[in-house]
Amino acid sequence: MNYKTLIGIGLVVLAMTSCKQEEEKQETATTFVLSDKMLKTTTTAVATKEAVRNELSFYGKITTDDNNAIDVYPLVGGNVVKVNVELGDYVKKGQVLAVIKSTDIADFEKQMVDAKSDLLVAKNNLKVSQELFEGKLNSEREVLQAKGEVDKAASQLNKIQQTYKIYNIKSGSLYEVTAPISGFIIQKSINQNMLLRNDRSENIFDIAEISEVWAMANVNESDIEKVKLGEDAAITTLSYPDKVFNGKVDKIFNVIDPNTKAMNARIKLQNKDFLLKPDMNATIKLSFEEDKSMIAVPSTAIIFDKSKNYVLIYKDRNNIKTRQVEVYRQVSGTTYISSGLQENEKVITTNQLFIYDALNE
Repeated sequence: MNYKTLIGIGLVVLAMTSCKQEEEKQETATTFVLSDKMLKTTTTAVATKEAVRNELSFYGKITTDDNNAIDVYPLVGGNVVKVNVELGDYVKKGQVLAVIKSTDIADFEKQMVDAKSDLLVAKNNLKVSQELFEGKLNSEREVLQAKGEVDKAASQLNKIQQTYKIYNIKSGSLYEVTAPISGFIIQKSINQNMLLRNDRSENIFDIAEISEVWAMANVNESDIEKVKLGEDAAITTLSYPDKVFNGKVDKIFNVIDPNTKAMNARIKLQNKDFLLKPDMNATIKLSFEEDKSMIAVPSTAIIFDKSKNYVLIYKDRNNIKTRQVEVYRQVSGTTYISSGLQENEKVITTNQLFIYDALNE
């Protein structure tokens, strides 16, 4: 037997051995069977063809709803006798926030006394005038004039009484600052014994009702055209990193903020249990559909190993295969597959790492 013949025989034997080993490997893979215990906890998902969604991420802040926030101003100057609330307190409409002793209130009290006295005098004059008229001692014109004085005095008294209601005036020259709405004290610039000037223009309290708040996203100029009304929004904060607050873009402010060099987009959020606080920093993710479709599976089905992506194709407990796929994009728990997976194929979404290791050990 010559040298070339020996080499040929050796190559044939090597090829047969390799094929046998490959067959044994495939047989091992195909004979893997899920145990009853593992089968009960293993879940699958059907690969479906869906419109591809994209996602944009922005930074922003939580703010109060301007329609449910009010600045509280003192209507008079004077000495602050008492402050009943602190920053962050919840107050009800009509609750007394602070009490101010004021010379302006003392003047109103004098006007009230004078108005009551003037009305009493006018009524007495009218009575005398009517008696004289009955005795033919004066004219009807004088009676009508006396009636006019009574009406004038009554009008002045009513004006002072309305002022009392507006200013919440109490005896002792005291003015009560009350809450115009129910909500939280989010700003306070008044303390006991403070002297407030009559010409003060700054507010002393800010009250906001925060059962509904706004998330304001700072949109970069390069992303402005991608932000549309009605887009889904997912908001997270540093305080609650594992909690997602969902909403939709309901207003786009079509101006650039000179300070941030960005455009603002607003998302309304229901604020159950008042978890979101005004001025909290927020990460805001907007998602929207693109004009194309791809195979989509839950992101939990994707296995990343040796710089490649895989899924486990499930037919039954005796028939599970590993398949490499090309990932196009992952958005909010969904992964879009550009190749390697067909529509309606089932992929394993739990216990996949254990099964993958068992199939490929």
